[in-house]
Amino acid sequence: MNVQVLLSAGSLDNSFAGGMSFEMDSSQSLEGIFNEHSEVGVLLPTYCEAQNIERLIDEIEDLDVNTSILVIDDSSPDGTSDMVRDCQRKYDNILLFVRPKKSGLGTAITDGFRIFLSMEAPPEYVITMDADYSHNPKDILRLVSVAKSGSGLVIGSRYCRGGSTLNWGPLRLVISRIANTLASLMIGARIHDYTSGFRCYSTDLIRRIVEDLHSQTYEIQIETIRQAWKRMFKVVETPVAFVNRKKGKSKLTPNEIRGFLSYIVSLECRRG
Repeated sequence: MNVQVLLSAGSLDNSFAGGMSFEMDSSQSLEGIFNEHSEVGVLLPTYCEAQNIERLIDEIEDLDVNTSILVIDDSSPDGTSDMVRDCQRKYDNILLFVRPKKSGLGTAITDGFRIFLSMEAPPEYVITMDADYSHNPKDILRLVSVAKSGSGLVIGSRYCRGGSTLNWGPLRLVISRIANTLASLMIGARIHDYTSGFRCYSTDLIRRIVEDLHSQTYEIQIETIRQAWKRMFKVVETPVAFVNRKKGKSKLTPNEIRGFLSYIVSLECRRG
């Protein structure tokens, strides 16, 4: 039987990234059991995903891959964290990290990277994906397979050959295309989709870049590509279908859009 326990920062290994450990304040908790080595860590940042999270976890658990699942929930008022706790009673490979407030996608991903790296036996690969069914969990297998060919970062791409977007309005498509064009001009990594959140990172890459990640929101997607490209890690794309949210409400806010644009401007200033 899976018994849920509360882990403190002292339960984590302090050996990653030059001896720095992942630190939690008194308002944060890491719940669950991480007893065995997993090949793939799946990182799920959540806010108000109670309608989706249990089914998504079930589908990830059904995949033919040794996974550990880390849900980072920003104190969702709809009870998302309670749904994850229900899943922990079914599965012994789920961690739940509850943060006191909505703090942005960028910090959620960075916190997740640090938690995985702090484990005594970190996964070899880390998947990041949305918890709203925009991303098909079955595609995890393909992203990991491509990563095993020697890629530091594999992007589930909507815009490379074979990729697609479904149920998007014209305005959203235009905004996404403009964002990717700007990112391409700034970074020049010769890829098509800089802003996709469906990705597979090698743990080696994460160790190398985690202390240089400072994004608060969606610009984390561009920042991680930039850091990988600077360090000469192989960055590749594999096609995926991105489906507009089936349930729940959009998390993209005007502040997050402004944060993205500010990051692009900062890159241009550095180039100048």
